[in-house]
Amino acid sequence: MSHLSRILLTLLFIFPPSLDAQEEHSHSAPQKLGKVRFQISCLPAVQKPFDRGVALLHSFAYTAAEEAFRGVAELDPRCAMAHWGIAMTQFHKLWDPPLSPATILNAQREIQLAQQIGESSERERKFINALGLIYQDAGTVPYVTRASSYQRAMSDLAAENRKDVEAQVFYALALLANASPTDKAHVNQKQAADLLEPLYRAYPQHPGIPHYLIHAYDNAELAPRGLPAARIYSKIAPSAPHALHMPSHIFTRLGLWADSIASNLAARDAAHQQGDTGEELHAMDYLVYAYLQSGRDTDAAQVIQLLRNMPKLDAGDFKVGYAFTAMPVRYAVERSQWADAANIVPPAGAPLHVVAIAVWARGLGLVRSGHPSEARTETDKLRQI
Repeated sequence: MSHLSRILLTLLFIFPPSLDAQEEHSHSAPQKLGKVRFQISCLPAVQKPFDRGVALLHSFAYTAAEEAFRGVAELDPRCAMAHWGIAMTQFHKLWDPPLSPATILNAQREIQLAQQIGESSERERKFINALGLIYQDAGTVPYVTRASSYQRAMSDLAAENRKDVEAQVFYALALLANASPTDKAHVNQKQAADLLEPLYRAYPQHPGIPHYLIHAYDNAELAPRGLPAARIYSKIAPSAPHALHMPSHIFTRLGLWADSIASNLAARDAAHQQGDTGEELHAMDYLVYAYLQSGRDTDAAQVIQLLRNMPKLDAGDFKVGYAFTAMPVRYAVERSQWADAANIVPPAGAPLHVVAIAVWARGLGLVRSGHPSEARTETDKLRQI
């Protein structure tokens, strides 16, 4: 391998992303979501729909969750936690970006409403105020600073309410959201797992616990520990496409290709039926990867063709843009089709870290097909990105 090839390979390694980026669910709300009990001091009639909204949150069905919490607010206008729930649906902790500039103002209004309602309990006020730290001074204080403040507030809340499963689970999620990608010791992930594992045994039908355990273990060091959670999550919340897909993060880490394929076929079909394009594409991307690793190139090609037949996709959305870009890159690079790789064009309007995937593939294709000078241009582009 040439020196230039090594540079290009080092600059970007193609692997299915461990974050579940930001396409929102725009379908009718799923029904089989697991069991959640988040006690609130609102009218008894809204307890069940509120619990359902929290269950949707735990499977990242954000649009459906927002609808559920707005329904709670309509039934009980004095329910402060309904407004907490609405604001929480705009905080996508493990996605990219975690906050959308377009929704911050509305979320701030919801937090203000929640804080102005004086009928909530002290515990509820601490949930509300902790989330408020994410949106406070959003235009001037860096997100990482606000996220750290949120984590500390959730740590205090969890410490004060050790028997409150939701306090523990949301604190574990805050730890995962703030995990540094450069921390090879996985300190936050291990701390979150230590919180979640005992809860997993005590609350076997809670959707958030196995979901977040999968995220905690989604790395080369810890992946074997995530297999029990991966085996159970889709059974707890089978109506959520994300719950059908998420186990494949562990299956991919462990090379369990048949399991990954089954997981993502189910997720793709459910997402398609529910009109969730982002989740559909995310599952298709993992399908392509698993098919290629299994030597099923023809099946991978069929998924690529399905991608090409889809209506115009919004490459500016990370989840859509990543999958749209990565699938043909995988198909070319994994099969050493260097001419095809050299012809890959970065998608217009995509985030820079999506553009980088296409630039990397194009540069690698050029250098491996005998065009080193042109490949250097792609190397320079990567350095600039």
